[in-house]
Formats: sequence, C-alpha cells, structure tokens
Amino acid sequence: MRHGDKIKNLSRTASHRKALLSNLAIQLITHKRIVTTLAKAKALRTFVEPLITKSKENTTHQRRVVFSYLQDKDAVVELFGPVAEKVAGRPGGYTRVIKLGARVGDNAETALIELVDFNEIYGKGKGEAKEATGKRTRRSGGRKKAGAGDKAEAPAGDIKDAQAEPAEKEEHKKETKKEKKTAE
Repeated sequence: MRHGDKIKNLSRTASHRKALLSNLAIQLITHKRIVTTLAKAKALRTFVEPLITKSKENTTHQRRVVFSYLQDKDAVVELFGPVAEKVAGRPGGYTRVIKLGARVGDNAETALIELVDFNEIYGKGKGEAKEATGKRTRRSGGRKKAGAGDKAEAPAGDIKDAQAEPAEKEEHKKETKKEKKTAE
C-alpha cells in the first residue's frame, strides 16, 4: 500500500528522477512549453512551480537555491528575468498541462506543459491584467447602475430626443396592430 507516499517515482531511482526533472524544468523555462508524457508533465509541475515562486524574490539566496535544483546558469537567468516579470502578479498556478493523446510508437499518453503567462491565446493581454486587479464579484446589476448613470450625464438637448422616442414607439405599435388586422 502507498499510504502517505505522494511522490511520483516515474519508475526511476531518486538520482535519475532528480536529473530527469531538472532537465525537463530547464527545457520548460528555456522554451516556455514542452511535449512529454502525462506522468512526467504532472511530476514536473510539482517540481517547477516552487522554483518559479522562489524566482519572484530576486535575491542571491533564492538564486542559489534555484541553481541547486537546476544546475544551469542560463535557465536561472531566464527564470529570474522574463519569467519572474510575467508571473509577478500571479499567486500560483504558473503551468498548464494539456493532454494531447497517445503517442504512436508506444501508446504513451502525451501532454503539453507550458508556462501560463507566455501563451497569448489563452492568457490575458497587458491591458486586461490591470483591470483584473480589482475585487471581482458575481453580482449582477452592473448594467442597471450604468444605465442610470448614462441618463444623468446626458445634456439638455438629448432629453428632448429621449422624450420624443416614446411617442415614436407608440406610433410603431399602432402601425403593427393595423398590419395584423389587415392580415386577418
């Protein structure tokens, strides 16, 4: 039984698993997305997300801690540079795993793992990210408030036009009633 054993061993020894995850993390940081098996992608997610969190605090100590995991100076520079800037406002969930289907050769289930903030298709633009910083609620009624504000801001000349509109609507209703009677 595997009670309390949460680590995904990937059928490898500890040293082999550490080297594998380190290499996958380096490739993910460098290329922003990689295709691998689903099991490796899920294991990589738990390996690389704490490293990305450490990169938000750009200190010598954090750089050394991350370098002890990755052993690649270029990946550390990339992680603490552009990657840290993009994920600065995100509280977590830096990676996305998308299932791709079975591989032709050995029928292994493959997946695409990518850094969320580097995908322009799914991600938000820079302008939208600023709007998302406010408190979000699920309440409706925002349209009612906006509609009431529009009428209050209208100049005096537009009020006459607004009063003329109901008369036009009544005439249109009368015309449609006449058309219905003639059709019968």
